[in-house]
Amino acid sequence: MKLGKVEFCHFLQILALFLCLSGMNQAEVSRSRSKPYFQSGRTRTKRSWVWNQFFVLEEYMGTDPLYVGKLHSDVDKGDGSIKYILSGEGASSIFIIDENTGDIHATKRLDREEQAYYTLRAQALDRLTNKPVEPESEFVIKIQDINDNEPKFLDGPYTAGVPEMSPVGTSVVQVTATDADDPTYGNSARVVYSILQGQPYFSVEPKTGIIKTALPNMDREAKDQYLLVIQAKDMVGQNGGLSGTTSVTVTLTDVNDNPPRFPRRSYQYNVPESLPVSSVVARIKAADADVGSNAEMEYKIVDGDGLGVFKISVDKDTQEGIITIQKELDFEAKTSYTLRIEAANMHVDPRFLSLGPFSDMTTVKIIVEDVDEPPVFTSHLYSMVVSEAAKVGTIIGTVAAHDPDASSSPVRYSIDRNTDLERYFNIDANSGVITTAKSLDRETNAVHNITVLAMESQNPAQIGRGYVAITILDINDNAPEFAMDYETTVCENAQPGQVIQKISAIDKDDPPNGHQFYFSLTAEAANNHNFTLQDNKGDVTPYLSGAVNLY
Repeated sequence: MKLGKVEFCHFLQILALFLCLSGMNQAEVSRSRSKPYFQSGRTRTKRSWVWNQFFVLEEYMGTDPLYVGKLHSDVDKGDGSIKYILSGEGASSIFIIDENTGDIHATKRLDREEQAYYTLRAQALDRLTNKPVEPESEFVIKIQDINDNEPKFLDGPYTAGVPEMSPVGTSVVQVTATDADDPTYGNSARVVYSILQGQPYFSVEPKTGIIKTALPNMDREAKDQYLLVIQAKDMVGQNGGLSGTTSVTVTLTDVNDNPPRFPRRSYQYNVPESLPVSSVVARIKAADADVGSNAEMEYKIVDGDGLGVFKISVDKDTQEGIITIQKELDFEAKTSYTLRIEAANMHVDPRFLSLGPFSDMTTVKIIVEDVDEPPVFTSHLYSMVVSEAAKVGTIIGTVAAHDPDASSSPVRYSIDRNTDLERYFNIDANSGVITTAKSLDRETNAVHNITVLAMESQNPAQIGRGYVAITILDINDNAPEFAMDYETTVCENAQPGQVIQKISAIDKDDPPNGHQFYFSLTAEAANNHNFTLQDNKGDVTPYLSGAVNLY
């Protein structure tokens, strides 16, 4: 009969086991016969059980029960007077015994990986009396391993990272395969590792499963990820061994091995002169093949005639250099600026300094464009004075404005009537001379604040604004007035010379606290000798006094 590969393998393993056990039988028989059995504390009899440790080959594929071994007592004379009984793990369900011969057979296919051994108990009974002729004894049936389990990577698939440009032999990750076979018997669980995919970039140590770099100077910017296939094979990798595989995804992590580089050696930008301070003029960016912190850079203006007029900062999100205005631009003063700008990495790896400076330079030219600007007054605020007695048409003062553009367009003037609703003033459209348009009254309005408009003749939409404060000077054009209407009561027994009323006066003219008033009685009142008025000679408060005689 021709045996299949599996059957032949089982046959060889059974044969080897049989030879092994045969060699053990005689020694075990001798040992078992010579070792005493203590039935009690005082009585000693010789042990008479005869057996070896039993082995059963796992995964038996035959149709007949598999012979395990024989239980035998040396009191058994072979006349059928002794019967054997088996109990314990798997008795009757897995293992059966011929009660006459003591032969043990396995009735089921066994798997060492499920249970490696079974503990059973044996009895030898007198068939007639059913009494033990031997003390009950415990023995073990061990399941003999065969190579029926392939190695497995329980933690796979794996992912790992290693810095780019790492030297050859740099450890990446360790993979581990487990084999469910018996590691104490044969080579069924002895695993070796090999790499099926991923060479020549990586290698694996056969015994440890440690994956290492195998090529120098692997560049992330050229290729950043590799897929490896690792094999684990038992039987120390020999033919006939079982194998398993896993995948390992290795990512090259970035190191700062690339300097920033400007795509262009020079840039040019046009900006209007009217651009406000702090406005963005331009954004430039140096390219860096690295990523993350290795691509972070800073910019600075290292030279040029724009120092102090412009500044550059970095946008931390985009790593762009942002050029902004620090001072107002004036086309008429300067039409262009040149900036020499440097971009440099912030985090330099000393290992790569030999590659050259981790910075780059470029030139930025900024062209200032002319803007049609409104006229500009020679003074932001003009202060003028005029007497309230000035006649209509009196010249108060002159304002002046000019067109700051190169065209220098003529300027025409006017008054913003929202600031001169009563039209007290006029302005000459060509000369900017301000005159009175009507009579002024300081007591009504002591200061007039007006806005003067200056418009370009060629472009009336361009309007400049100047501010004029006109102070009205006082003249004495208001008579004194009594502070109030007085009504005085006097007692009939008042004494001559007694003060019966103090009186005061006010004057709307300046100065408000410096007037000197002189008081006297009218001609009609002077003829009344019952009262007299005492003038304080300039004091504001005269009074009627006891010169009054009452009759």
